[in-house]
Amino acid sequence: MSESPKKTMTHLQRFNNVMEYQTPDCVPNWEAGLWAQTRERWIEEGLDDSRFHWNWFAGEESLGMSPREFIPFHGDMLPGFPQKVLEEDEQTQTIQDSQGRIRKALKQGAIGNARASMDQFLRFPVQNMDDWKQVKKRFDPTHAKRYEPNWKTLRTQNWNNRNHPLIFGPNTTTMGFYWVARELMGTEGLSFAWYDTPYLMQDMMEFWSNFLIETIRPILEKTTIDYVCLSEDLAMKTGPLLSPDTYKTFIYPHLKKVIDFYKSHGVKYVCIDTDGNPEVLIPMMLDAGVDALWPLERAADQDPNRLRKTFGQSLRLWGAVDKREIAKNPATIDAHLNTLRPLIQEGGFIPTIDHTASPDISWPNFQYYMKAKAKLLAHG
Repeated sequence: MSESPKKTMTHLQRFNNVMEYQTPDCVPNWEAGLWAQTRERWIEEGLDDSRFHWNWFAGEESLGMSPREFIPFHGDMLPGFPQKVLEEDEQTQTIQDSQGRIRKALKQGAIGNARASMDQFLRFPVQNMDDWKQVKKRFDPTHAKRYEPNWKTLRTQNWNNRNHPLIFGPNTTTMGFYWVARELMGTEGLSFAWYDTPYLMQDMMEFWSNFLIETIRPILEKTTIDYVCLSEDLAMKTGPLLSPDTYKTFIYPHLKKVIDFYKSHGVKYVCIDTDGNPEVLIPMMLDAGVDALWPLERAADQDPNRLRKTFGQSLRLWGAVDKREIAKNPATIDAHLNTLRPLIQEGGFIPTIDHTASPDISWPNFQYYMKAKAKLLAHG
């Protein structure tokens, strides 16, 4: 970051200064959330559950988190499929969810709808072009229920006078191209569809680019947006779930079209949310106009110091705090956070746990981590 005297800033000024490699009075303190099982553990360890709002994207003041505002937006099917239990035994439930997927879920360890393990997906709603023609009718971008009622009169004045970052859509509601295709077809079905039914995939990607543009258009007619985060989850531990050629053919041109629209209509930054290791695709993301990547999963070797050396300051980095290190002990937490000090000092980096806090992290460890991180964010 450039050197200049620190002064008290608004939350929005801090965010903008970090993103532009200027000196803030402190770096924003963000976290994403935690597993339901983690919350249960912390309560058993003495946490007063009534203290928190548990919406950590928006911020948790009692833990020192910085505020962000996410414009309410429903990006999924309207109407969704009817949710129903199809079969049930002592150990499992087979259900149809609101996206029309048939899933077998393990009951053991579940807390409400939060499963302790991944469901087994048995069937997806799009198998062919005829299925897609029916499903895309449920993605009418002009549907009134995509936004709050009376949002134009209730919200826009506050949005235009904000002093904190304003984001279009809560987490995972602005679905990216790979994300929505996987939700509709499954990982295996999608992996074949790029090759077996390219006409279907081109139609889906073009439709989705128009959906992402038209759903945000009414908002951008009333206010500017500080960033949009497109949820993708397109990578596994060792690399992406589609080849660079496939990404270049099917996703890149539509992503660029969307980002060009966003930035020409008042969106300052665009982030891609993906787990795993997407590195071979990052050059295309940057060329399309992507500014930031999140959450930088350390189990997939996403070292932010290495990524900065590889891609330079064009790629802002969010996340990268290894949840496995936070689960160990205070000395390990201090040592791990200290590796992030150079990036915090340079800018273009906002550290958070590299996804949601897992149940192996104790409440005392998390409290220690938050206090240690706050000191680092304030003093670099």
